[in-house]
Amino acid sequence: MNGLILFAGFIFLLWIGSSIFIPLLVATFLWYLINATATYYRKIFPREPRRHGMNITYDIISNILSIATFIGVIYLFVTRVRPMFGELLPAIPEIQSQLNLLWHYISDKFGINITSIPFPGIEQIVSSVGSSVAKLATSMGMVVVYMIFMFVEQSTFHKKFAELFPNRAQHKKMRYIMSSIDENMKKYLFMKTLVSAITGIISYAWMYMLGLEFAGVWAFAIFILSYIPTIGAIIGCAMPILFAILTGATLNELVLIALGLIGLQILFGNIIEPKLTGKTLNLSTLAILINLVFWGLIWGVAGMFFSVPLLVATFIITAQFDSTRWIAILLSADGKIPDKNED
Repeated sequence: MNGLILFAGFIFLLWIGSSIFIPLLVATFLWYLINATATYYRKIFPREPRRHGMNITYDIISNILSIATFIGVIYLFVTRVRPMFGELLPAIPEIQSQLNLLWHYISDKFGINITSIPFPGIEQIVSSVGSSVAKLATSMGMVVVYMIFMFVEQSTFHKKFAELFPNRAQHKKMRYIMSSIDENMKKYLFMKTLVSAITGIISYAWMYMLGLEFAGVWAFAIFILSYIPTIGAIIGCAMPILFAILTGATLNELVLIALGLIGLQILFGNIIEPKLTGKTLNLSTLAILINLVFWGLIWGVAGMFFSVPLLVATFIITAQFDSTRWIAILLSADGKIPDKNED
């Protein structure tokens, strides 16, 4: 009973403290992503010589390249993608009108009374998403501050960790857990971002070649929604396909758009990404979906976005303790879980 009360209190704390936890989570995500990118940049440099001074120089150069990459991505978004959103907004009422007509046409054509089903208005959805983005934008100052302190203090993390766990056996176990989380999270975030970016870029080229309006907006949505497991890819493909239907695309154009986008999601999401991430995500699909709904209810879209990284951390941590290994087994796809570091 006490455990249930503590769990309920923890959930309530997460929900009521969303304005604090979400910016911290965003900052941690970006900090991890920049460090992961720097790690892969570091692999470009020769392994020899391994002089201490040379390694520090390589680290500095890698970090600069990583930060420059992210600045370049932000610049690309502000100058290329953001204006397309401005062009899309005035067209939303017309899109909503065409969607209502399609809704009624399906009802009449198939004799199904679906007109009584409340259909979500695009304007309300855009307003809700815009409100979430605006809320995140207002907290970007806090995100930046968090990130600055993370970068400043990351060199002291090992010292603090050693002081937290002075017992050698305990320190070894906790160090193993944190190293596993760090390694798997960096690999997941970097590969997920890389694969999502490539998918978005190729999707843009395909839609632009077929003459679909606002191709940049749909490609950016595909990139962002790729972080949301399962339903993200479905929504990302559905939006441009539905838009093509509403704007009167020919059957050939519609088929090509659908086949291209769905094919890219299957190729990159189901074939290439698992090969690149290896066994990092040996997680049950059911566990991922339940976790997605759980964090979505607590933190909305932001919770859905971060649901997999949080589940990966939970999976690794619970696998390291005898009392919680059953949780890791239930979360796993095939019952295989990370090896437990013995004391």
